[in-house]
Amino acid sequence: MRDSASIEISVQRLLDRFGAAPEVAVVLGSGWAGAAQQLLDARQVDYRELPAFEATSVQGHVSALTVGRIGGQQVVTLGGRKHTYETGDCAGMSGALRSLQSWGVKVLLQTNAAGSLHRNMPAGSLMLITDHINAPQRSPLVGEEGNARFVDMGRAYDPELLAHTRALAKSRQVKLFEGTYLWALGPQFETPAEIRMFAAWGADAVGMSTVPETIVARHVGLRVLGLSLITNLGAGMSEESLTHSATLQQAQQSGAFAAEFLGALVASLAELASLQNPPLV
Repeated sequence: MRDSASIEISVQRLLDRFGAAPEVAVVLGSGWAGAAQQLLDARQVDYRELPAFEATSVQGHVSALTVGRIGGQQVVTLGGRKHTYETGDCAGMSGALRSLQSWGVKVLLQTNAAGSLHRNMPAGSLMLITDHINAPQRSPLVGEEGNARFVDMGRAYDPELLAHTRALAKSRQVKLFEGTYLWALGPQFETPAEIRMFAAWGADAVGMSTVPETIVARHVGLRVLGLSLITNLGAGMSEESLTHSATLQQAQQSGAFAAEFLGALVASLAELASLQNPPLV
């Protein structure tokens, strides 16, 4: 449910359970779950207790919200996301994200598993999302009223957070690719012809999530940062057949490296002055 009543109930339950909201929320995509193990003082609530949150049916995703801290940064992690291919509804994460924003979250850090459109960005690579392509041209804002629905997506991924992530990767000597993420509806994988077309459009990686959440997040004023864990080359770029189990296996093999960087990134956000609450007067 995504109506205002379900969001209001969800926010109140989050307040009752956890108190004030962390500044940062992280959506843990396939391969990124290990970051949750870095949480200290972790407390969890199942999506079923939050009426605005929709459970996912995807293997590898856990439908639960966890609050804790990594270093000095308080954070809330979402152990699963509702994908458009599960129901045909691209607004499946709308209630959850609107609840987080109403609770007081400022930043949405999205992670996903994706296929590479470049042979020099192989499986196991990390890619910082600098822009995206909405290939299905579907929007979770359809049905919204008022001028706020006409969201400026020119800087969908926050410039300050991008610069901060680049600097962190450089300081830790982590090879961090950058590029444009393309959202394909799924659930079937792409054809070789589609991969060639996406590359011609300027895409660098392709996946089945993230873009609808970014649109909702920008609509409600959340700052967005995105990271892709590359699990495979796109169709036709290798001899391997693409399967969900194979991408999960590759994500698990590279997940420790990805989770370590994600944990360091979240902890480093405690140093970013623009995310901290203003001092009390």
